[in-house]
Amino acid sequence: MSTVLRASAGPERPGGNNNIRLYAWAALAVAAVVAAAAMQSGVASMIDTWLHREEYSHALMIPVISAYLLWQQRAQLVRLELKGSWVGVAIVLVGALMQIVGVLATVEVVQQYGLLIAIYGLVIALIGVRPSADLWAPLLLLALMIPLPQFLLGNFSAQLQLISSQIGVWFIRLFGISVFVEGNVIDLGGYKLQVAEACDGLRYLFPLLTLGFIMAYLFKVQMWKRVLLFVSSIPVTIFMNSFRIGTIGVMVEHWGQSMAEGFLHDFQGWAVFMTSAGVLLLEMMVLASIGKNRRPWREVFGLDAAEPIDKNAPPVSRSVPASFITGTVIVSAFVVGVMIAPEQRETIPKRESFFGFPTQVETWTGRRSALEQIYLDALKLDDYVIADYMRGGREVVNFYVAWYDSQRAGNSAHSPRSCLPGGGWHMKEFGQVDVPEVRVAGKPLRVNRVQIELGNRKQLVYYWFQQRGRVITNEYMVKWYLFVDSLTRQRTDGALVRLVTPLEIGEPVEQADRRLAEFAGQVSSRLERYIPN
Repeated sequence: MSTVLRASAGPERPGGNNNIRLYAWAALAVAAVVAAAAMQSGVASMIDTWLHREEYSHALMIPVISAYLLWQQRAQLVRLELKGSWVGVAIVLVGALMQIVGVLATVEVVQQYGLLIAIYGLVIALIGVRPSADLWAPLLLLALMIPLPQFLLGNFSAQLQLISSQIGVWFIRLFGISVFVEGNVIDLGGYKLQVAEACDGLRYLFPLLTLGFIMAYLFKVQMWKRVLLFVSSIPVTIFMNSFRIGTIGVMVEHWGQSMAEGFLHDFQGWAVFMTSAGVLLLEMMVLASIGKNRRPWREVFGLDAAEPIDKNAPPVSRSVPASFITGTVIVSAFVVGVMIAPEQRETIPKRESFFGFPTQVETWTGRRSALEQIYLDALKLDDYVIADYMRGGREVVNFYVAWYDSQRAGNSAHSPRSCLPGGGWHMKEFGQVDVPEVRVAGKPLRVNRVQIELGNRKQLVYYWFQQRGRVITNEYMVKWYLFVDSLTRQRTDGALVRLVTPLEIGEPVEQADRRLAEFAGQVSSRLERYIPN
């Protein structure tokens, strides 16, 4: 069943109906724009990320490149019959439902993926499942423009930084330069290079992944070679970023810290990215030379002009499928629903500032300190307290709490599980334990327990996420409850609580456990004024 909409009347000329009717593609474009308008908060957030995050600055070009790749297939597209598919309608429904949930919970990444799925559904509803499969590359490319959720981005970035730091230090030492590394901080003696700040590998990874995807799509060889080319963009990124770190270290050693700052630092980043693209191009040449199926370079590298439209081909009868009209109606209904729905406002509970947190906790006397601006810029917290509490002149507990009024925009508590390795600490043991006779929010306190080492130094760490009346130890459950509470309670506030105590030489770890458990019991009751349930 389909609804026929003709673009013109009169006798049909040979090939005159061969061009896909403008009304069909115009309708698809209008439907996509309507979907984007309905999902404007998610789209606005995505564009803001493109404009302000270097690792996604290339994403502005992805829709244009995707449209160009579609245009290259115009000779095939003009011969398509618009058969449509009700599978596309089902996919549009999934996208619309994701949008509803995303809008109600004001979780922007859900809205962004919902928009993409709705667009995929509209395409399938217009041309059918099989023809849509032939357009997989231009459509899949659009997924690379959506920013990763912040908690995945942070964990991924932390791992890349550690790997890049280690390889970069190895490169520096090849030149006989003495260097010391703790996590992602490289100490050159007179200058410390903070890899997290200056050389985040993600700034290259996402642009290079996108470039690798496009190159693999244009690469007219066996599929395994194309997959290898795309996947190799990850190790190429890591190696080239490490090479950049090593180069900066050598230049700083010989010509001063100005080599790691300003224009020169930015130029190095640009040069490394262009070199990485050259490495991928060289890899294409090597892969193209492997095997017996040799073809001209222009054909192998996808440089030939697009196939011309055959104006003498037999005409193709077309109509707008009912499935596409239904999908468009669903999207339009969603637009109306978003416009009339009341605006979701987040509730931020009243609480006391950590400025007034006591420095005397039972028998413990505290001395406050402050985080450096570089860490405040990365953590993006709204309030915090960090202090060393001492008892008897020997026992020490470092107490740290990071508070967030809202965690919807991706500004959330950084897990020590990711941050501690960045400082060079090695996790010897990791697990969860119940703290005896301590209750938080009316429930027994269960914490993450971590033994860490750095050279001869040893520490014991307890930490937990105290958020909206819950004590949570699993980072992924934190994200789940953020979503649930944002949807049902319009709240995403919360805190990370961390206790750290050093282990003296020869001190049994059980004694450190007792020290942290006792301090947790004495401080937990005081937290309710600062971390509301």
